[in-house]
Amino acid sequence: MKPLSRLLAAIAALFIANTASAADDGYKIDQVLGRPDAPVTIIEYASTTCPHCAAFHKTTLPRLKAEWLDTGRAKLIYRDFPTGPQGLSVGASMIAHCAGPERYFGLLGLIMDQQERWTSSQNPLAELKKLAKLAGMGEDKVDACLARQDLANAISARARDAVDKYGIDGTPAFVVAGKVMPGAQPFEALDKALKAAGK
Repeated sequence: MKPLSRLLAAIAALFIANTASAADDGYKIDQVLGRPDAPVTIIEYASTTCPHCAAFHKTTLPRLKAEWLDTGRAKLIYRDFPTGPQGLSVGASMIAHCAGPERYFGLLGLIMDQQERWTSSQNPLAELKKLAKLAGMGEDKVDACLARQDLANAISARARDAVDKYGIDGTPAFVVAGKVMPGAQPFEALDKALKAAGK
């Protein structure tokens, strides 16, 4: 087995490992876009290898950010929900987390923006390392990140809770004020749900 294949298999094995369930009122690895005290909460469940998720981040999120998140009217909590190929999905999610809270959404945005390129590459890890370098992460830091079982377990626990609490079974999926909105949502649908939740 090639080194890359072994690494991706190991990451997938870490994700599948048994983990303790976490409470839904927050997870240590949650990343929040917008003011933490915003009155309305959007939870986005997405995968770094999901094309519809990438499309949302490139086309819908900028408007949502401008009209709802930057204005303090709502906040978005991003939660990984890895999909196939699982090793790549989990690995890319882990790398974004290891960039740190201040660079998390910047690197996640690059990963989503360049998704087609790195997922179709003969060496996707090398492509991810190039993106991570832009966030100040050297290859050694990326390798150390991908060896972190605690992080893989935390991602796994949060995804399992999404299934148990909300019935999430695919990506993207959104939860607005407790209401699940499965599938790729246009800005207009999210805007309507947010306005209703804010009343």
